[in-house]
Amino acid sequence: MNDIRPCSLRNYNTFGIEATAARLVEYDTVEELQTLLDDRKAKGITTPLLHLGGGSNLLFTRARYDDCVFLHSRIRDLHVMEESEDTVCVRVGAGVVWDEWVQYAVERHWYGLENLSNIPGEVGASAVQNIGAYGAEAKDTIVRVDTIDLQTGAPRQFGAEECRYGYRDSIFKHELRGRYAVTHVSFRLTRHFRPQLNYGGIRLALQTRGIREEEITAEALRQTIIDIRRAKLPDPQVMGNAGSFFTNPVVTRSVYERIAQAYPDAPHFDVDNDHVKIPAGWMIEQCGWKGRSLGRAQVYEKQALVLVNLGGACGEDIVRLCEKVQQAVYEKFQIRIEPEVNFIG
Repeated sequence: MNDIRPCSLRNYNTFGIEATAARLVEYDTVEELQTLLDDRKAKGITTPLLHLGGGSNLLFTRARYDDCVFLHSRIRDLHVMEESEDTVCVRVGAGVVWDEWVQYAVERHWYGLENLSNIPGEVGASAVQNIGAYGAEAKDTIVRVDTIDLQTGAPRQFGAEECRYGYRDSIFKHELRGRYAVTHVSFRLTRHFRPQLNYGGIRLALQTRGIREEEITAEALRQTIIDIRRAKLPDPQVMGNAGSFFTNPVVTRSVYERIAQAYPDAPHFDVDNDHVKIPAGWMIEQCGWKGRSLGRAQVYEKQALVLVNLGGACGEDIVRLCEKVQQAVYEKFQIRIEPEVNFIG
């Protein structure tokens, strides 16, 4: 266990926002976390606990956090729980870097995660956020989430259905927000490679590389996804950001048809017969915000869905830019786009 008092949070958020925590505790095992919780209970400590993952989906909006204790998992074990000729079920520690887990699976010919390559963050957060990209979501392969109740220290397992997964959503973001720490996530992957190529520019990227669809491998698909993402998204080590800042709104078909009357080429993705997903980045671009900055915060010039720290921005700078962009989109389209990023206030 690593108990840091005080602790700079700059390296715990990909936005590169400078903030200070009075205390941050990193634990390596479930038992260490339970010992910490038992000690708090014995001493009557009620300071709120806030759990951090890889810091790739959050925004610190304050300079100091003296009224809470931050937790960070370093549980990084991995075990094959069961396997057959067709599938394998793997239990992965919450502190494992997500893309390292994807690479590990692909190398062993366990398939289903290829389209989620190069998404920043850790495995624990994948189960909370239901991360997704290029037509795939974490929920497609998650079968169980192991947690510890931060109030009692008791373990609890959630089946995939209990997690109530939706688009970038789960029960852990609503009524159970802040109640449980994810310790492990179990994934069921297939041994039969079935590439998903129907989203974004995957097919075009494959054609550019001279890769025929019938000959594609999981390794080639993974590298193609990585290359696409790197071309569109800034490296957090160079320019602070949290990837996609806004979720793509899902609207009724009548709302989309209203927009399509003014913008016949408006991109969209059918969700079902009655609902359509419209790319938030496209709407932001139509509002003229792509590449514009407000102080040290900017709408990324290559991808309007991303907000970036130009250097020296504070959390409030990002929040102000977020609000300006939301207002512009609402005034133009009468649609309110919502942040995918969690604000830590």
